[in-house]
Amino acid sequence: MDSCATEPPPQVSRRERNKRRVRERLYSAAIELIVEKGYDHTSIEEIAERADVARGTFFNYFQRKEDIITEWGERRRTALVTGLDEEGVFMPGSVARLHRCMAVLVRINQEEPQLTTSMLTAWVRAGRPILEDPYVAEFFAEIVDSGVRHGELSPALSPVLAGNVLRDVYLGALYRWAKQPSDATDSLAEELRQILGLLLDGMAAPRTG
Repeated sequence: MDSCATEPPPQVSRRERNKRRVRERLYSAAIELIVEKGYDHTSIEEIAERADVARGTFFNYFQRKEDIITEWGERRRTALVTGLDEEGVFMPGSVARLHRCMAVLVRINQEEPQLTTSMLTAWVRAGRPILEDPYVAEFFAEIVDSGVRHGELSPALSPVLAGNVLRDVYLGALYRWAKQPSDATDSLAEELRQILGLLLDGMAAPRTG
């Protein structure tokens, strides 16, 4: 037998598959209602009814309604990681990688604009911009750090500080975009492109010779 052969992944039990399906139904029901009615006007009772389960079943999967916000954020983080991989963010060149990172973020938000607007409002009201780990800033900081080490960006830059600044301008642009009419689809991408261009002028490594 070939010792290098990979073993098949373990099978998921029927019980576990059912649990995953119920959790997904609850999450999907919550998202649908939040888009329709807003986060504040959506109750756990309505979520359970839409998912066709008892109210108590909700608490087997989510401790409180706010956990839907957490789930939404985690799924966006997964989408960002997947999108960065697909877009080739690991290609050489920190400037190109920063532009690609912004492009992926724009795509994630524009895929479901109503959902983004509804959940973004709930996310802010729940204090998540302060309480959550700033994973977007961490992605930016890693790219900036690579640019500094390879001489593409200024050696005086603090990658952590630059990552935080890039996250701040991204969130600011996102908040403004969320308040605009639904047909303003390109405004987020254009604003971030211009902001990133301005920032990169100050972040670039000094020219020699």
